[in-house]
Amino acid sequence: MASSTPHSPRRVAAVIGVLSLAVFMSSLDLFIVNLAFPYIGREYHGTSLSSLSWVLNGYTVVFAAVLVPAGRWADRIGRRRLFVAGLVTFSVGSLLCGLAPGVAELIAARVVQACGAGMMVPTSLSLLLAEVPAAARPRAIGTWSAIGALGAGLGPVIGGLLVQISWRLVFWINLPVGLIAVLLAARVVAESRDERSASQGRPDIAGAALLAASVGLFALALVKAPDWGWASGGVAALVAASLACGAAMVARSRRHHSPVIELELLRSRSFSGAFLASILYYSAFGAFVLGSVEFLTSVWGYSAVRAGLAIAPGPLMVLPFARLVAPRLVARFGGPGRVAVLGCTVGGAAQLLWLTQMTGHPDYLTHLLPAQLLGGAGVGLTIPSLLGAGSASLTADRFGTGSGILNMGRQIGTVLGVAALVAILTHVDPANALATYRHGVILVIGFFASAAVVSAVLLGGRVARPAGAGVAPAGAGVAPAGAGVAPAGAVLETVA
Repeated sequence: MASSTPHSPRRVAAVIGVLSLAVFMSSLDLFIVNLAFPYIGREYHGTSLSSLSWVLNGYTVVFAAVLVPAGRWADRIGRRRLFVAGLVTFSVGSLLCGLAPGVAELIAARVVQACGAGMMVPTSLSLLLAEVPAAARPRAIGTWSAIGALGAGLGPVIGGLLVQISWRLVFWINLPVGLIAVLLAARVVAESRDERSASQGRPDIAGAALLAASVGLFALALVKAPDWGWASGGVAALVAASLACGAAMVARSRRHHSPVIELELLRSRSFSGAFLASILYYSAFGAFVLGSVEFLTSVWGYSAVRAGLAIAPGPLMVLPFARLVAPRLVARFGGPGRVAVLGCTVGGAAQLLWLTQMTGHPDYLTHLLPAQLLGGAGVGLTIPSLLGAGSASLTADRFGTGSGILNMGRQIGTVLGVAALVAILTHVDPANALATYRHGVILVIGFFASAAVVSAVLLGGRVARPAGAGVAPAGAGVAPAGAGVAPAGAVLETVA
């Protein structure tokens, strides 16, 4: 452990850096494969986009399913312990991905990666909330979430550079980073756990499997619908099976002592609103990232490197807006939910601008770049605001579970957005490709608009701070670090 005092600025900065590095890795790997798709497809000749999409969706589905049980295990056995285990598992999965001899083996290795990511992400956020003093949490959460979004946005950029050498490097790049993160975590991050969680029993593993089946079957229905027919019996059966698994998961959550989704948390308007808005927002975000890569490489004919660099200005806008602009707007607007509405609206406006400027001939500076910059600003405003609004109702003993559920919403949204876009792009007519990609942009706009409406209705109220709390409203509204149990009145409520 570092010799710095527990809450010294130097040590807090080191903790934020280590935990943000982990979420950067998991987000980077969520989207870094986008630009590797053509190269993987060429090596494994005859693999379709719908099949390759499972290299992304298989990762995301398992990621979503593991998050909450991992958060509960972290509260039970130690958050740092599970965080380090997640880093190791993720790195082993990355090694296996690079060694995969075929698409099936690659998808299986991505599942291993996803298990590691599912352990890293909720424990990184719960450790952040436990380690960082209450007054510093707004900015810490903004940094953590923005770096995660930066990883997702820079995935195509870094991927585009690495695939020029070998697509396998997009996975092996994680090995040195993972090793550094493990060493730093052991040195600067303190262990924390919820001492009462041991009496709550084991997490609901069967419920997590039902969640994965529900989301995966629904995504499969979306991907297969263009080939099978939207009204076909096969698609109907997949949707019915998805709904059945989802209903079974909810039923288990009602009676299980450690459910995959704690329904009591969803009774909080701010938490349930942030959860639903995250699903919709990340549906837009996932579809946007994949759609941008496919458009630039297929319609404008960009190389992988050029496409990655073309996307880069958007992600570069995320960190300053999340770190500097969003916290100030939260204080001025009276709550993170209102900033989330603004961010979703800005994201939709950026895509609407791109829709009006789309052309089959490359015109980057005047047509695409303005939308990229505006969209990056929207991401920087939205992601930390949704996280802040959702975590406002979390007490210290629910850090792991609550952050796992919120992040689960992000992954579910990504799966649904990617699957919906793949359904649109499955049969692109080369003679009229532009029209098909415009439909994809309209899909993204619809998701952004829906997220804005949900945020306005459920998160748009002014946040009331308890007297003497002394915590900026952008904060997660959680107990002071190390308190173990949130004191009465530490939970912020959203006033309609």
